[in-house]
This record gives sequence, structure tokens and C-alpha cells, in this order.
Amino acid sequence: MKRSAIYFSLTFVAVAAGIPLLSGFVGNDTEAYTSNKDLRTLAPFDMWQGTPINEDGTFRNLYQPFDSRFSDLVKWKLSKNPLAERKKKDSRTLSVQSASELVASSDDYLIWLGHASFLIKKEGVTYLIDPILIDNFFLKRQSELPLSLSELPAIDYILISHNHRDHCDRATIEFLAERYPHAEFLTGLGVGKVIAPWLSGQQVQEAGWFQQYTMAEDQAEVIFVPTRHWSRRGLSDENKTLWGGFYFRFTDTSVYFMGDSGYGPHYMDIRNALGSPDYALLGVGAFEPKWFMHQSHISPTDAIKVFHELEGRFFFPMHFGTFDLSDEPLLMPLDILLENEGEIDGTLIFPTVGKNIW
Repeated sequence: MKRSAIYFSLTFVAVAAGIPLLSGFVGNDTEAYTSNKDLRTLAPFDMWQGTPINEDGTFRNLYQPFDSRFSDLVKWKLSKNPLAERKKKDSRTLSVQSASELVASSDDYLIWLGHASFLIKKEGVTYLIDPILIDNFFLKRQSELPLSLSELPAIDYILISHNHRDHCDRATIEFLAERYPHAEFLTGLGVGKVIAPWLSGQQVQEAGWFQQYTMAEDQAEVIFVPTRHWSRRGLSDENKTLWGGFYFRFTDTSVYFMGDSGYGPHYMDIRNALGSPDYALLGVGAFEPKWFMHQSHISPTDAIKVFHELEGRFFFPMHFGTFDLSDEPLLMPLDILLENEGEIDGTLIFPTVGKNIW
């Protein structure tokens, strides 16, 4: 295969799967910031000025510039995977139980649908986070959904953490938009333009970091919070849309959804600004090889460190076991967590797809 063909092939795969692929861009030291002027900001510290942007208007991380090159992708893909044999022999899949009766009941629930997808019903409102409900050419589920698409309940809010295809799926969003014409989308700055062609006139709220979405008075507070990540969906849109996580403050409990993130000081900022979450939904997968993935995803041991910094009560691991995105075996992140469970200052909830986490 010619070098140009190899380049195109790897580039296409990387963009489709949300694999880091930047052209040596490491950001700059500008002091430009942005936000949605229509939303309330809950500043993490006195000097907070908003979400940082570069001179060209692209977004950047708070503390660590993202430094990834195409040559890194080639190096990873052409290197031998030391976990390959173990991965080949490990045929385990996630534990899955039906959620059909639960979602049909009047009960509140927090349900993992696999990967970074969650279904929440609390205080009479239903939220769907990062739904990837339909397989596509690059993403094939290794675990079943806990309910059929026809069994999904009425959805009030659909939350999209960033534009990578394992979090923001066109076919899924088109299906949801057609089925739930009154649902509202909550996401980060710029993402509205990505999903607008797939919608059926739904309202979209775009937030900067530490901004609170506008909700009804009797509904939860939902705040968009920072992650250490990046964005790209095509070949020329790197970091033009914002990435992040979500923090829910209900009447009697709080939930932090991490989104995709490497390790960094922003976790402490989140705790300082919004308090310690009762439930921390933390990514633990797609972390090998660490030299390549650490800027995008935390490892299971780093997730324990993050959980302690957040001072959370319940630790629920996600972002593993559903899609094959990296070098480690699908359930290796869970193995590592269980081996280190005694070091966790809090309660590790065993991750079962479809089970009520509350």
C-alpha cells in the first residue's frame, strides 16, 4: 500500500473512532476566554474568566496543552501490543441485565447503558447522556443494550459531552430527535452546529465550562464542567467545538459524569466549585498504551486518585467493556479496580449494564 493510502486510511479510522490525531498543535499562551452570555457561571475561583480559547478561536484545555501528532498514531498502530495475546484469550463481556421493567415503572433510576451512555430519571425528569444506541461501521457493541429502542421512556433532556463518535452518534441522535420532538439538547459550545442537521427543531443549549444550563425552577441544576481532552470529527475541525462533562445537583443527591478526560488539576476545581459528588461516574477504559492515551483518558488507578480528589461517596466505572478502542482487554479496567478496591475510600459499585445504580 502506498504511503498516501496508509495516511488516508489511518486518518479516516482515527477521526471516525475519536482517536487523538492532531498536527503537532500544542496551544499558546493567549489570555482569551469565552462563554455563553445567556447562562449563569459558577466560577471555581475568583480569577475565573471563562473557557480559554486560542487566537484562532479554537478551544484549549485549562492546564495541559494537547500535544499529539500523526506520527504518534502511526507509532501506536505499527507497534506490537504487549497485551495482544491476553486480549485474544479473554472472551469475557460485561454483565448485563434487563432494564425494561425498571424504565416502565414509576421509580427513579440511574442506569448504565454501556460505554459512556446513561439514562437518569430523577424528580420527574428523564436525562439521556452520550447515547450510542445504534452500531455503525467503526463502533460495534461487545455488550447488549439492556432494553430495546422501542422500550426507551420519554426523554426530556439529551446531553452530549463532546463531538467524538463514541459519544455523539448521528444515527442515534436522528432516531431520538424524530422520536422525542420536545426533548432539549444540552452540550458544549459549538456542538450545536454539529448536531443541528440531525435534529427536528429541538432546542440546543451550549455551555462553556462551569456554566449552568437554564432549566425549569423545579428541575435539577445541570452544569457543564471541564475535562482534559480535545475535539475533532472531520479533517479540518480540530478543537472547534468544546468538550466537557456534566455535574447534576438534585434535591437530595449529586452526580458527576466525567466525560472523556486525562488526569489534571481540573478535578479539584470541580470539587471546589460544585462540592463533592455523591456519585462519580468515571471513565476507566481506553487507557493503553498509556504514553499515547494518557492525555485523553485516565487509567483505572488514576480514576481512583480522581475519586479521592473529588471526595465522592460512590464510584461507578464507565467507558470500558462496550467498544474495542484501545490495546487493553475489554474488562481489564474492572480487573484493576477490583484488585485495588481496598484502597478506594468510598464505595465501588460493580458495573452492571441495565442495573439501577441508585
